[in-house]
This record gives sequence, structure tokens and C-alpha cells, in this order.
Amino acid sequence: MCGKMNYTDISILFLITLCATILFTWYVKRILLKARIADNPIVSEHRHKSGTPTMGGIAFLFTISLLIALYYQNTPILIVSFIMLAGGIVGWVDDLIGLKVKEVQKIVVNVSDEIVTLGRLDVEPDEEVRVATPKAKAEVDDLLKKGKVEVIGEVPIKTEPEELEKIICQIVLGLFLGLTGVVTSIGGFQLGILAIPVVVIAILGCINSVNLIDGMDGLAAGIVGIASFACCAYGYLFGCANTIAPFLILAGLCLGFLVFNKYPASIFMGDTGSFVLGTGYAAAVLVCDMPYFGVLALGVPIISVVVSLLHRAHIIKLPVEPLHHTLNHYGMSEVKIILSYWGFTVLLCIIGILAKMYLF
Repeated sequence: MCGKMNYTDISILFLITLCATILFTWYVKRILLKARIADNPIVSEHRHKSGTPTMGGIAFLFTISLLIALYYQNTPILIVSFIMLAGGIVGWVDDLIGLKVKEVQKIVVNVSDEIVTLGRLDVEPDEEVRVATPKAKAEVDDLLKKGKVEVIGEVPIKTEPEELEKIICQIVLGLFLGLTGVVTSIGGFQLGILAIPVVVIAILGCINSVNLIDGMDGLAAGIVGIASFACCAYGYLFGCANTIAPFLILAGLCLGFLVFNKYPASIFMGDTGSFVLGTGYAAAVLVCDMPYFGVLALGVPIISVVVSLLHRAHIIKLPVEPLHHTLNHYGMSEVKIILSYWGFTVLLCIIGILAKMYLF
């Protein structure tokens, strides 16, 4: 399904997306600051970011709406934009629900000279942890009485929809894409009606991967931006022109948002933004039939999800989830983590392109 766009048209599409995202992000940031809709990080190392506007992904919705108005006759662009818009609305609802505080959790520090067990964690001397699990909450009062820990702060925990409710909404997004009938073959396999469950799984996986990785300044936008640019290069080298346009939209969204979201960020995208990027990337990969390289390019968030699932299954133990917060917890600076994750994404993309050139 190659679109009738030459490279001049595609360049104009990218510039429109980039400039519109910069403009709308600046505008949305001003509104969020006035409304005092701000982030309040639960990770102790990031408490200095309290007050930074969140829900910045609303800017994506404005840009996508503009693209739908301008490119409604281009089927690949229209479908990917529609799915991103739907995903952004679901994420926006999550963000709105999160404005209500569910509970306030204590932050304690180990003031003893020995390792203290709190919940599932072994807390080193002078180490700060959040009292989050029911087991930790049951144990903390006893440790306070013994003088082994002290409360040094509190952090509000936002209300979130039940996991089943989230999954149902994400399945619906996958069904929206599947029912368009655009995706019938994936990776050289003609699937017919079986494409729908594959699409649903892809949407679920991509949304949660991008959402989980969105925990540091510019981390999610940078990774998805790099992966999208790499998919453009892959499409240019090995595919037809239609594989470039949807990914250039994603790249333009990410690059435009990074103007304000790069370290130190002055705005966060929230679930609104991460759902836009997650649904958009999955839709672009499926519509452009680029599953193998698309998955490889998003390898860093996927690995992060696997590590978190191993933690939740009690196979491994992390002091704080996800992995990038654990690295920060153990002393690796945020900038180094961001650059390392970006670098690994670039490396995976290069490996994928070289493998296609010389091995497959």
C-alpha cells in the first residue's frame, strides 16, 4: 500500500509535524502551569522534579488533529493518526484519573548500622525507600519503634484504573486498527482474520513498553524518535515510500517534544503522550509491515518490560521499578542512563540495518 508522496511531500509532512508539535507543546505547557497540573514523582531521586507540568502529550493530540485535517486522503497517514488520537484519548483519561490522590506513602531512611529488611527490600544503612507494599506498611511501625528507620518525607500516590480496565481499553485500541482491514499480512505471512489478535497483542505490548520507559527526561521521546528515524532509513533502503511517512510523523512528534522534554525537562508527556507514541509506533510498524526491524528498534523498552515482569514474578528483585530507576537508585546519573538507553537503541538499529544488508 504505497502512498503517492514524493520526498518533497514527505519532507513537508515532517516539517509540519515538527513545527506544530513545538508550537502546541509551548502553548500546552503555559496552560498546564497556570492550571498547576504538575508531576509529583514517587521515586526519591526525582523529588526535585515536583511541580513540572505533566500531561504534555495533549500537544500531540493537537498536532495529530492538524495532520488528519491536512492528509485525510492519505490512507496510511490517516489510519496511523486515527489510532494515535484514540490512544492519546485513553492515556488522557488515565492522566485525569491520576489527578486524584489515592494515598500518601511514607519515605523512610535506614538510620541503623546494619541492613534492615522492609517488605521485599534489604535496605542498606542511609538508604532511602518508599513504604509501598502491604508487607512493608505492616513492618514499618515496628522498625520506627526500634529506631532503625526514620520518616523523612511523604509522597502522594495517584489513583489509577484497575489493570483489567487498562488492558480492556488497550485491546479496544488494537481492535480499532484490526477492524480497518489494512493489516492482513505481517512479516511475509498472510494472516487474514488472524491478523486482528496479532494487532491487538502488538498494540498492548508497544503501549506498555513505551509507557514503562517514560520515567526520565526525554527517555521515551528519544527512544521512540530514534527508532522511528531508523525505520524511515530502513524503509528508504529496503521498502517503498509509504513506510517513511507514518514514522516521520512519530519522529517529528518526538523531536518537537524534546525541545521542552530533554534534560532538564520543563514538561512531561504523561500517559497521554506515552499512549500516543505506543499506539502510533505499533500502528506504523503494522501498517508498513516492518515487524522484525520494528521490534528490534524498540528493543530497549521491551527488555525493560521483561525485567519488570521478572521482578513482579519474584524471579529477580529490584529496589525500585523499572530498571532505569534502579540504575539511578544505585548511583548512575540520569543523564548517563538516558544517553546509554539512547545509545543502545542506536546500536540495535544499526545492527538491524546491517543484518538486512549483509545477512538476509
